[in-house]
Amino acid sequence: MTQHPGNDPDAPTLDQARRQISRYGLAADPQAVLVAARLMAAGARIGQAGEVHFGRFGLSTGRYRLLADLEDHGGEKSPSQLAASLGVSRATVTGLVDGLEREGLVARRPSTEDGRGNVVILTARGADKLRDLAPEHFGRMQGLVAGLSPEERTTFLDLLSRVVAGIDSLTRD
Repeated sequence: MTQHPGNDPDAPTLDQARRQISRYGLAADPQAVLVAARLMAAGARIGQAGEVHFGRFGLSTGRYRLLADLEDHGGEKSPSQLAASLGVSRATVTGLVDGLEREGLVARRPSTEDGRGNVVILTARGADKLRDLAPEHFGRMQGLVAGLSPEERTTFLDLLSRVVAGIDSLTRD
């Protein structure tokens, strides 16, 4: 397997995948297992780097995603809509909103459609926060994939969507 600059020297190797599969007497494809293992390791590293990145702005990845989701949807959503779009539980949304509300970045108000429920709204301060961090954030996001050509990014997006479609194989009963 070709090594590229920046590869993690501790990343699993094809030989390790072969040995593990052989140890258990399985017929799994070592290359497929290696790709999945490296993807999971890369996801964990990107997640950790994202927390450092958003920490510069006094946010977490989850808090940023919630603010951006609100901004993308007219500045208002119900907690259940936020949970669905962010792929997290209602309890997680409640925790994120509580923290963002304390900082004045979001507010809760009664829903006009459902008088029993609340909606979360992006405040002017929250919108300002997103606007202020945008230049550095998007510059760093671009830097994350600077080693890929536009054609490679197109291919990567296609491949990534196909891998994401297979996530159920890890989670289904």
